[in-house]
Amino acid sequence: MKQSIKKNQTQQSLADSIKAGLYKLWSFPGGIKLPGNKSQSNHQPITSAKTARQLVIPLNQHIGQAAEPVVQVGDKVLKGQVLGHAHGIISAPVHASGSGIVTAIEERPIPHPSGLSALCVVIDTDDYEQCVEYTPLIRENKVSEAQAGETRENSADEQSITALSNEQINSQIADAGIVGLGGALFPAAAKLHTAEKMHTDTLIINAAECEPYITCDDVLMRYRPEEVILGILLIKKVVGAKKCLIGIEDNKPEAYEALLSAISGYTHAHKTAQTEPQIEIIPVPARYPAGGEKQLIQVLTGKEVPSRGLPMDIGIICHNVATAAAVYQAVYRGEPLISRIVTITGGAVKVPQNMEVPIGTPIRDVLTQAGLNEEKIEKVIMGGPMMGFALPSIDIPVTKATNCLLISEKDELTTPPPAMPCIRCARCSDSCPMSLLPQQMYLYAKSRELDKLQEYNLFDCIECGCCSYACPSNIPLVQYYRYAKNEINNKTQERNKADLARKRHEFREERLEKAKLAKAEAARLRKEKLAKKKALDAEKAKQEEAKEASSDDKSDSTASEKSAANTTAANSADLIQEAIARAKIKKAQQQSQRKNTENLTEDQQNQIDEANERRSKNSQIE
Repeated sequence: MKQSIKKNQTQQSLADSIKAGLYKLWSFPGGIKLPGNKSQSNHQPITSAKTARQLVIPLNQHIGQAAEPVVQVGDKVLKGQVLGHAHGIISAPVHASGSGIVTAIEERPIPHPSGLSALCVVIDTDDYEQCVEYTPLIRENKVSEAQAGETRENSADEQSITALSNEQINSQIADAGIVGLGGALFPAAAKLHTAEKMHTDTLIINAAECEPYITCDDVLMRYRPEEVILGILLIKKVVGAKKCLIGIEDNKPEAYEALLSAISGYTHAHKTAQTEPQIEIIPVPARYPAGGEKQLIQVLTGKEVPSRGLPMDIGIICHNVATAAAVYQAVYRGEPLISRIVTITGGAVKVPQNMEVPIGTPIRDVLTQAGLNEEKIEKVIMGGPMMGFALPSIDIPVTKATNCLLISEKDELTTPPPAMPCIRCARCSDSCPMSLLPQQMYLYAKSRELDKLQEYNLFDCIECGCCSYACPSNIPLVQYYRYAKNEINNKTQERNKADLARKRHEFREERLEKAKLAKAEAARLRKEKLAKKKALDAEKAKQEEAKEASSDDKSDSTASEKSAANTTAANSADLIQEAIARAKIKKAQQQSQRKNTENLTEDQQNQIDEANERRSKNSQIE
């Protein structure tokens, strides 16, 4: 009774705030009013799923490339251990959600509209639940401590968040394998890094949860609001946003009050901080699809995301409340994303509830714990009735994308009758939140005029199902658009492959042509070098010949000079001999004519003899 009175008071408080015009709101075109069907599962706290005997963990649970396995069959793994590393920029690691032995790494069926299979790591769990040692960046310190009356002049949380660098926080988020838990599954770290570079000034937290039956975000905000607020502050710091807007539908008064209380407690605990949290909670009208990213941005800010554009193009980044809570767990506890809250609801379940389920747990185990009545099952839908898809089997694993398991009984979900011809009533156009022309797009999709479809902005369609819901002819319009998108994507991939092959061929031809030209150039250079060498050799030979010729001329000249010298010497010797002969003749004549040589004294005679002897010696010497 007291709880009912408190709930009514909370709803009245929220309604009064909206009526008072405290929040400036805009609107988006189209949309429809749907029955919520949320009260079945949001009336009790979050429960925990038991660890399954076998976990099947897909390696691709995100947009982008699948993780690369780093374990082998037979390895013993611990809870929280990395099973696959991120492969590329748009990728995320995958972790073990329980301890045990890896028994297989193989293709297994996964939740997918087409019933596809993917590479999975299969773990037979043990009973020990051994964990790896987690390394948090900040000591866990919940806001609720301040609500009990504790006043801290210098908050450890505030100081720790401020002390951390953006790189530290984003690296921790990337290592934890966090992806967008609102359904997009985009790796959170890559998204935050891009937003930081693009100077985002507004962070929007999507707490609308507009799809019928789904209440996992609602109970998260009710029972763990402090984790959501601290996770938001971490994201806000990384992207450098000046303000944060939390958009929550007005049918969630308890979650609204819980978040207000958490912000109040944080503000009280950090009242000496220089800056306020700058977080504003804004209730929005419960009109489907108010939880669409582009629709929520338009309602809260009045800005429209451009066609084929991103919120970051207008300075905004949008994240889900569950993603913010996962960021908190990664930074404050060091825990990777190994579990998520799943709404289990529908007429074929005895106890509808929200359960925290380890990733890789077979859906059958989860439903059994919730009291599944298999005899009543008509359809098992992953997601909500508007954007979810039917599962071919319940023996497939829960993944990061599993936010709701809707197990309907007979007549719970209306089965549309066979489609009738279009009557051109324009109800589909009136209900489209993206201001598209669904009827014209349907005709082009049916006739496979894919180029015309793209001219009509097919890829702006968010596949919310409003047009199909509003169509009086029961035409499954969304299915036509999905088919057309797949066809265009397939053709685009084929064209990209062909372009890649052509570019590779052109590159090969260019490479071969360059090699041919390089070879010809090398041959030309060798030829020039050889010609230069031959010219140098010829020049050298000429120089040697000239040198030899010069040497021969010099030798001949030397020989002539020697011959002339010898001739001159011979002539000189002949002249000397002739002179000697003449001297001898003259001497003989003188001796024969001796004058005054008679009657000489002995001394005079001796002197004469000595003189003659000297002359004779001199003649011999000469």
